[in-house]
This record gives sequence, structure tokens and C-alpha cells, in this order.
Amino acid sequence: MILIGERINASFKDIKQAILEKDKRPVQEWARRQAEAGADYLDVNIGAVSKKPEDMAWLVETVQEAVPTPISVDSTTVEVIKAGLKALDGRPVLINSTTADDRKLEQLIPLAVEYNASLIGVAMDERGSPQDVARRVENGAKIFAAAVEAGLTPERIFLDPILMPIKFMQAQVKNVLEAIQQYTMLSDPPPHISVGLSNICSKAAERGLITRTFLVMAMAFGLDAAVCNVMDSELLDAIATAELILNKEIYSDSYLRAFRMKMARAG
Repeated sequence: MILIGERINASFKDIKQAILEKDKRPVQEWARRQAEAGADYLDVNIGAVSKKPEDMAWLVETVQEAVPTPISVDSTTVEVIKAGLKALDGRPVLINSTTADDRKLEQLIPLAVEYNASLIGVAMDERGSPQDVARRVENGAKIFAAAVEAGLTPERIFLDPILMPIKFMQAQVKNVLEAIQQYTMLSDPPPHISVGLSNICSKAAERGLITRTFLVMAMAFGLDAAVCNVMDSELLDAIATAELILNKEIYSDSYLRAFRMKMARAG
């Protein structure tokens, strides 16, 4: 499972304030904590607090000073993504994200090629977020085909079927699971499949339980990556157990201990 740490995001008050005040301390503290927890990437997102490319560059540079972990440069604005990519020190990078909109594909796929980056493709287009399985699959397949044609291998492509809050759009969760399964059939090997995991429990009371249960179910359908709270030890234990049940790890009575040691070494 590829874990993308969600916490360096301006939607969190401490990160928002850090960006506005150019205070490196909270950013670097969260970078270290997530890296030590075993994050494979650190998602770096200035969100709505700023549209200035230089703020993204500052955020990427600040994270790089603290840890060697690969970075996910996350923005809906192409110029902001470019600034984050230019600030990189050569470590692996994930671009988060393109959509199936032709203009976005034409701008972001060449950036992924230029920077030897992996790319998340979110299965929405100019019509907005899909509500059914068919449009999720159609948009995902369009992103995948365009990326492969440009030279990206399936291992560098992450498809996101768009996870909705279960509190407000309960029926959509089943559609996401079906789309995940169909994404696994696009190629051999298939692309990576990722979600913004915290979306499912937005405004819900049992956030942790909902998140863990969905993730385990989604892994059985083919999910292998998530932007998530890597500090949640119960979530990580659920991932370790799901990988065991799916025969991706060898059973031992001490499998949780082995998984935690592996995550600690990765950090």
C-alpha cells in the first residue's frame, strides 16, 4: 500500500498559519512525524490560502530541509504545480493532480514526463464529478490512455475515482468500489489506484471506523494507494491485516510487529 501523508495541507489551521507567516516549524514537524510513521510520499498543498507559486515553492523547500521523503505536489493550479516541481531537489515526485479535461491533460502530462514524475488522475472532467460508475471509468481510462501515449508507464499513473462523503452521498461509495475494480482491468500491470481517504468520513461521527472499513474493502477491489492520515495506528494495522488476508504478505503471529518495524525503517 502506497501511503501519501495528508497533513501538510493549508486546510489545517496550523499549516495555513505557517504559510501566511512563513513559519517553518509546524511544517517541518509534520514532515518528520509523517516520515517517521512510514509515509511513502508527503502531500504538499497550499490549498485556498494562496494562489502564489512562490508559496508552493517555499512549502516544498521547507519540507525538503526536514526529511528525504518523496513529495506529492498538490494543487488545482498548473502554475502552482510548476513552482513546486521547480523547487524539488531531485527526489521522486508525484503530481496531484490532473483531471480528464483536455486542457489539464495537455498541461500536466508533459510536466510529468519532463520531471520524471508520477501522476494522479482524478476521474472528473469539465462536467464536474461523476455520479455513476460508467463516467468514472470513462474518465479514468481517458487519463490513462493519454498518459501512456505520452510515455508514462502504468507504474507512474495513479487513478482516483473520487471518493464522496458517506454522510451525504452514501450510494456513491459502492460506485467507487466498482470503478476501482474496473481500473484494475485497464492494463497488465494495472495503474495504481488511489483515493483521498478522509473524504469518506467528512462530518461523520465514527470517522476512524468508517475510514478503516472502507479502506480494507477497497483494497480487496484493487486500491493500492491513499492520501491519508499516516499517524492513525489503527488504520495502519488494518492495512497490514488486509495485505495479509489478500496474500500480499507472509503470515506470522507477529505480522503486526513486522509491519510496524518495516514502516519505522521506511521513515
